[in-house]
Amino acid sequence: MKRRGFTLIEVLVALAVVALALSAGIKAAGALTGNAQRLSDNMAAQWCAENQLAGLMLARQFPSVGDAGFACEQAGRQYVGQLQIRPTPNPNFRRVDARITTPEGEPLVTLSTILPRY
Repeated sequence: MKRRGFTLIEVLVALAVVALALSAGIKAAGALTGNAQRLSDNMAAQWCAENQLAGLMLARQFPSVGDAGFACEQAGRQYVGQLQIRPTPNPNFRRVDARITTPEGEPLVTLSTILPRY
């Protein structure tokens, strides 16, 4: 009489294959979640930097050379920013860099612009 069915080894091999496939799927889902969070942080940080640079432009005052820190909240998250104002070869312009980091100090975005003397 011939028996039908799978042997224990075949069942264990099939379970191992399924476990590996599920493990890879979970790892990929985790990577997608991390990428979505990073994209959200970068977008909110860019808004912070753009707001600071737009505020300087709207003030219509020639900024002094130096560094200044600021805090920003976007999308319910806190960000730390630093404005770095540097001279340019033409004394009628200033270069302004807005650097945004997480509260832990991880850099997210740097935006730069040139502001004229008004």
